[in-house]
Amino acid sequence: MYLCTHKPLTIATMTGKIEAPFVFGVRVEGDTFTDRHEETERLKANFTYGVNTILISPRRMGKTSLVEHVCSLIDTTDIRIAHIDAFGCRSEHDFVNAFATAVVRATSSKWEEWMENTKTFLSRFVPKISFGQDPLNDFSLSFEYNPANNTTEEVLQLPELIARTKGYRIVVCIDEFQQIGEFADSLTFQKKLRSVWQLQSNVSYCLYGSKKHMMERMFQSRSYPFYRFGDLFYLGKIGEDDWVQYIQQRFRATGKDISVELAQVICRTTDRYSSYVQQLAWLVWLRTNQTTTGDDVQYAIDRLLDACEPLFIQQTEDLSAYQLNFLHALANGISTGFTQAAVLKEYRLGTAANVTRLKKSLTEKDLITTDAPRQLVISDPILKMWLKRRLWREP
Repeated sequence: MYLCTHKPLTIATMTGKIEAPFVFGVRVEGDTFTDRHEETERLKANFTYGVNTILISPRRMGKTSLVEHVCSLIDTTDIRIAHIDAFGCRSEHDFVNAFATAVVRATSSKWEEWMENTKTFLSRFVPKISFGQDPLNDFSLSFEYNPANNTTEEVLQLPELIARTKGYRIVVCIDEFQQIGEFADSLTFQKKLRSVWQLQSNVSYCLYGSKKHMMERMFQSRSYPFYRFGDLFYLGKIGEDDWVQYIQQRFRATGKDISVELAQVICRTTDRYSSYVQQLAWLVWLRTNQTTTGDDVQYAIDRLLDACEPLFIQQTEDLSAYQLNFLHALANGISTGFTQAAVLKEYRLGTAANVTRLKKSLTEKDLITTDAPRQLVISDPILKMWLKRRLWREP
């Protein structure tokens, strides 16, 4: 998952460490996790009762933070949770290694248990062990999967075998799940996953990712193996009133003040994308001495554009003139009717057939998305602002 910057530094004092009032670029937890009450209860119920979950939303909406928050609320030893980040997986081999490693880690609390589980359930795997300064407590374990000795299906059965043997249930959370769509012969691999996972009675799966169009295709298309695999829900934006209350509370907690109107500017500038709200609020908080001014907010917006500019340059530097022209139309509020003669001419989009190709290519690049039925928008509100202000020099 691409991020513009890192978690804000904590502020140290003589009496200890005070966490920064706003957190972005990493999962949000504790007091910095805001709202999401309905989604939290729904996901917690799915984890508790073994319901498969598919979580879809645009980037920077807080999917990972929500999943981690719900995991922290599961306080029973009857449920074990395995975490896998598929972002770095480039093949079926990579995924199977990550899957086996995560499941054994989640179901083993100490060194002896790790080794016991390895011998019992993964006898034909080669364990790779790394030690830290304290060999008894500071170590990591991974596995080398040899497809000549093991079938993928054997490995995918691992959580069910462990859960059944040990008498508890397992939830497997897989972030950036859409990455498997990039594997060679991906549909065959997806069929393997579905055929094994759908028969497991002691294991449930929470699948989520940052490429909305790929997740939608994998789980909403009848021709794909994971069609109707579980409870699919979209993670929407947190309401403006909730964000304003949150921003003001975090300012007050640190002896500063921001008005409702300026907190609303933060929300509307970022279109309430969770990570961006936190990042811009942090920059405004840094700039504020005691009471936030409009100049403080505008200064912070410029710094946000500065922080994101290297990523935005990378995302747009190889785009064709036609692709940039299409983004220009979207940035100016055109969301439908791209093949109308006036729109084709004003934004130099070429032919109607070319518009179809532009929609497909920009969607695949995750630069545009469908916000409402048949309405296209630029996926990233800060990218949209950057294009208008920095590339096209428009207000």
